[in-house]
Amino acid sequence: MQRKLLPEQLADFRKSGQILATALAEVVVYVKPGITTANLDDIAERSLRRQGAQPSFKNYKTGDTPRFPASLCVSINDELVHGIPSEKRFLKNGDIISLDLGANYYGTFTDMAVTVAVGKITAEEKKIIDVTKNVLDTAIKFVKPGITTGDLGSMIDEYVKKNNLLVIRDFVGHGIGLMPHDEPQVPNFGQPGKGTILEEGMAIAIEPMLTTRDIDVKIAKDGWTVRMAHGQHCAHFEHTILITKTGAEIITKL
Repeated sequence: MQRKLLPEQLADFRKSGQILATALAEVVVYVKPGITTANLDDIAERSLRRQGAQPSFKNYKTGDTPRFPASLCVSINDELVHGIPSEKRFLKNGDIISLDLGANYYGTFTDMAVTVAVGKITAEEKKIIDVTKNVLDTAIKFVKPGITTGDLGSMIDEYVKKNNLLVIRDFVGHGIGLMPHDEPQVPNFGQPGKGTILEEGMAIAIEPMLTTRDIDVKIAKDGWTVRMAHGQHCAHFEHTILITKTGAEIITKL
């Protein structure tokens, strides 16, 4: 069960979210053809540290994976999540990239992701980005105490289906706050009435990940990068939210 933030920790938690949102906004400004993904990682880490936070992804380890070597996950085109930045990887016109970043401010953790275009992209790619962002916004408005993670996941999945896209099922949102990843799991699919009941004071990261055609994924040899198995493009957006008496507060909103 998730450990809820204490009242005296909420100010740090909100500050963590503001620091993170500011850092990710700084990174987005530099997204353009010719920049390396390592450059973007450096911008993200410098911004977090300059504001007094630590990058929560750097050296993160789970299970048998190697430690994640960077602060920022940069996933390009058919890469879904956890792309490792590299000095040898340059952005080019027509790419779409997911930027996923986590912050640790005095032991309070926040998590955020956006997907952005590099130069001119196709109408299909724009649709994937727009629907992913819009379903996250809609999901946050849907959240309130008493609903279940199944209610939330079902709502997200139905919204996505109506827009003729597909929800990735191998990766889900999660609890957050006093740990970078905590209970409960927050899938982007589910059955109404099933799963964990959301309560006032709980903190969760909602992160829809959408694609076209099929949802199979594969892990690259680096042990981290997740790609679509059949090469189609994908998008990922994420906010950290706090469940309030009547709804949800977006902690990672500028």
